[in-house]
Amino acid sequence: MTHSKEGSANWITRREVLAQAALGAAAAAVSPYLGGAQVLAAPAGPAPRSRESFDFGWKFLQADAAGAQIPNFADASWRDVDLPHDWSIEGAFDQAAPSSGPGAYLPTGIGWYRKRFRVAASDRGRVVLLEFDGVYQNSEVWINGQYLGLRPYGYVPFDYDLTPYLKFDAENVVAG
Repeated sequence: MTHSKEGSANWITRREVLAQAALGAAAAAVSPYLGGAQVLAAPAGPAPRSRESFDFGWKFLQADAAGAQIPNFADASWRDVDLPHDWSIEGAFDQAAPSSGPGAYLPTGIGWYRKRFRVAASDRGRVVLLEFDGVYQNSEVWINGQYLGLRPYGYVPFDYDLTPYLKFDAENVVAG
């Protein structure tokens, strides 16, 4: 399916990008309460937009892990998860929880996600975006150790351009 944003490049589907990413490894990124993620890629020319689900094959740790944004960080012991993932609902209800009533009296804290993936050399020249359907709040995202940004608000879709930081035919790591 071809979609075009006025004044911007056409995009390719997530499925095409994920099919290529599946050739590589899997792992994780982002923040507690991930709502889902997608990779979008677009060629510089008139090729159609492609959207691939990036929801599978993430690693998760419910803790603050110094250096977890570094690509070679040891995450093998982290839990395997697929998105969407909301770790707070796995916790016990507690009327003393900092989230209080609006947060359903569930636990709060820091969580890390990481995902390893590959992008084929044939995708060089395409624009690749990582699009999140929603992350709870204060999410910070890195690609290959490069800081992409902070999203302070919860459950609002946003994206980051991965294109300048991608390694083609090699492992890439998204973390946050």
